[in-house]
Amino acid sequence: MDSFSTVSGGSGSPQLSTDQLIDQVKAQLAQAYAEEFLEVVREKCFDKCITKPGSSLSGSESSCISRCVDRYVEATGIVAKALFNASQ
Repeated sequence: MDSFSTVSGGSGSPQLSTDQLIDQVKAQLAQAYAEEFLEVVREKCFDKCITKPGSSLSGSESSCISRCVDRYVEATGIVAKALFNASQ
C-alpha cells in the first residue's frame, strides 16, 4: 500500500488533511531530491577522482572526492539561492 492510499476517503479509510498531504508530498520530494543529488555527486566525483579503481581509496582520491562533493554542495546552494531570489 502506498502513502497516498489514505487520501481516497473510502469507507474505513482515514482522510488526510490538506496540510498532511502537503507535508507528505514535501517529504517525498525531499527524498527524491536527496537521492538524485547523491547519484549525480557519485557519478561526477567518481568519474573525476577515481582513476584506478581498486579495493581502497588512495589519499589523493579521498581528498579529491571530498573537495568534489564540497564544491558540488556549494554550487547547488548558490543555484538554489539564485532561484529563490529570482522567484521573489
